[in-house]
Amino acid sequence: MFTKVLIADDIDFNDVGAAQILNELEVLEVQYAKYCDEALLKIKKAHQDNNPFQLLISDLSFKADHQVNKLNSGEELIQAVKELFPEIKIIAFSIEDRPHKIKGLFDDLNIDGYVLKGRNTIYDLKVAVQKTFNNEPDNISPELLYLMQDKTTSEINQYDIVLLKKLSLGISQEGMEAVLKQEGITPNSKSSIEKHINKLKIYFKANNATHLVAIAKDLGVI
Repeated sequence: MFTKVLIADDIDFNDVGAAQILNELEVLEVQYAKYCDEALLKIKKAHQDNNPFQLLISDLSFKADHQVNKLNSGEELIQAVKELFPEIKIIAFSIEDRPHKIKGLFDDLNIDGYVLKGRNTIYDLKVAVQKTFNNEPDNISPELLYLMQDKTTSEINQYDIVLLKKLSLGISQEGMEAVLKQEGITPNSKSSIEKHINKLKIYFKANNATHLVAIAKDLGVI
């Protein structure tokens, strides 16, 4: 089992539950951070002292207050940690239940587990820690397991999400080419944009761009 774990969360109540689980799993050292910058600093210091953290358990949302931070979300923290210390295992736990958002954490940020905050948080976190330690697949709260097998969300990539977000902002398909070129997003040719938007319409069985955006929002894709 892990011997040194860091919990990054700004709510004490959540820390208590996580600490209970780690104590049951006989984790020797557990530390806490209420800010993302603080968490990253602790990780850097531990690495410098040759006593690194093996697991980071992080919430995704951190409430802003008087303290100014460079990192203001769990996603930013996870990305920073993965870039500097890819060997550290990471479990995200949050109330976030949107399919694309969660799949993005696995696919883009390469997290090792995801726990949905709710009635079964304590049990699910215990299972997630054990699975992470054993490098087991499908390490996600049971009620969200369908996300990993959902063909629709798995076939939608980040570029598709960019197009959907642009459409939701009122940018027409005809005006998309100029906007993408201005922002340096590729592919940005008229034919590529048309191809991807048509693909999205087919996936979501949308009649037009407005219908497509509405469906994407209902499903939590954007």
